[in-house]
Amino acid sequence: MTTPNDSLNVQPYLYFEGRCEEALDFYRQALGAQVQFLMRFKESPAPPDCAPAEGEKVMHATIRIGSTLLMVSDGRCGGAPSFRGFSLSLNVTSVAEAERLFAALADGAKVLMPLTKTFFSPSFGMVTDRFGVSWMIHTQSATS
Repeated sequence: MTTPNDSLNVQPYLYFEGRCEEALDFYRQALGAQVQFLMRFKESPAPPDCAPAEGEKVMHATIRIGSTLLMVSDGRCGGAPSFRGFSLSLNVTSVAEAERLFAALADGAKVLMPLTKTFFSPSFGMVTDRFGVSWMIHTQSATS
């Protein structure tokens, strides 16, 4: 039997394939994301993994959304990000906050499930944002 490893921390790492700066600006505005660290390809001591014209692209950044850290990058600047097989979940304490965040993420996005009351949440919805990242917004209830 194994015991929990409190020193283990899983952090999502998202590759925006050339649209990272745009995504950072969007998440700052929509979610109040704060950039903790940002390095551009041109600043790397290692040989660039992209074309010289891509030097301004984001090699690595760490952002904070609420209490969560996400790592992001332009990756190989291929132009076609693919975020399949997962969703990021925003857990909030009020329906008003869920409505605000859902509306912000839904701008230029595909709504998969409109924000609505469910048997497990006073307000739940799903949206794939303009970058292709899937989000679930979940209002916590006394029983969730």
